[in-house]
Amino acid sequence: MFRIDLQSRVPIYEQMKKKIIELVLNDVLSVGDSLPSVRVLAREVGINPNTVQKAYQELERCGIITTVAGRGSIIADFNGKENPIAKQAEKQLSEAAAAAKISGIELERALEIIKKIYKGGENCD
Repeated sequence: MFRIDLQSRVPIYEQMKKKIIELVLNDVLSVGDSLPSVRVLAREVGINPNTVQKAYQELERCGIITTVAGRGSIIADFNGKENPIAKQAEKQLSEAAAAAKISGIELERALEIIKKIYKGGENCD
C-alpha cells in the first residue's frame, strides 16, 4: 500500500499523507474505508508509530480522515462540504504561483505550464 523513500528530503509523514490523498483521489480509498491502525501500518512500512500517527493527525486536521470510536481512522465524507484535498491543492498552487512571480516567470508562461499539465503532459522544463 505504501512505499516510502527513505532517501527523500520529504519527511516520511508527508510522504504517507500524500500517498493517502493520492489513494483517495484515485478511488482506491473511498468514503468510510478504514485505514490500517497506526501500529499495523508502522510495522508494515517499517517506521516508527509516531510517524504514522503524525500523518494521520495531519490528515484529520485537514478533514480528509476522521476517527470513529471502535473503527479507527476512516476516510471522511466531505461531499457537500469544501473538498479539503482541493483546498490544500489551491494553497500549494497559490504558493507556487507566488514563487514563480517572484522568480520572474511571466503569467503567460505559468499558464502555459498549467495548461500542459491539465492536458496530461509532463511539467515543462
